[in-house]
Amino acid sequence: MRFTGQCRCGHVSINIEAPQLPPLYACHCLNCQRWSGSAFGLHLLCAAAALQVTGETATHVHEHQGQTSTQHACGQCHTRLFNETTAAPGMCVVRAGVLEGTERFEPVAHIWTRRKQPWLVLPEAVAQWEESPTPEAFAAALTPDP
Repeated sequence: MRFTGQCRCGHVSINIEAPQLPPLYACHCLNCQRWSGSAFGLHLLCAAAALQVTGETATHVHEHQGQTSTQHACGQCHTRLFNETTAAPGMCVVRAGVLEGTERFEPVAHIWTRRKQPWLVLPEAVAQWEESPTPEAFAAALTPDP
């Protein structure tokens, strides 16, 4: 399957080739709230090899707690598109809001819920952690049941 998206101005487009929609999660940390200008960041985790980018991106390198995150945004309109992090080598974290058809997306996990807005009610059946989960717990939550 192919999932497509673009920045606000259309200068940069992205394509994700995957057998199904990669897992989607919401992060409620203060960084995601500030970077998104919203209550949380909605992210899609996919293999870096599955992501194709057309157009020139600007990058910003962010160091946090011993990890390096390289943020990719449109060089024209500055829409954040995705990032790569040393915490998850070989993976990309795509900003799900830039993809077409977001009405069919539903998060399978919520992280950093201790920072979530108090008016936001999360579904009890969805995996959630007050901070960052262990890589093993996060991977289990993001892996669909057979």
